[in-house]
Amino acid sequence: MSSKENAAVGQLFALLESRYALRVLWALKDGHAQTFRLLQDSVGGITPNTLNTRLKELRLANLVTHGNEGYALTTQGLDLLKRLGDLNAFASKWATAQAKKAK
Repeated sequence: MSSKENAAVGQLFALLESRYALRVLWALKDGHAQTFRLLQDSVGGITPNTLNTRLKELRLANLVTHGNEGYALTTQGLDLLKRLGDLNAFASKWATAQAKKAK
């Protein structure tokens, strides 16, 4: 991986590591727009200020958009979640292996 690619991955990880960023994206994964209040309820436990900050960051990163019906994923946001979807299979296998190790 080139240093330019490493920098891009680092930037993406920095964004996704922000508190609640992944949860906001995940709450929008069904493709339906959500109002601010509905999104806050979907994420759970997030303050309005934090949600506003995350939405601003995710909009600047072109992962989330805001329209008349509320917040939704952009094409890039949908692509990212599609790629992160592979983590579900990995996480399931990993959790099973961890549970076996704990016994």
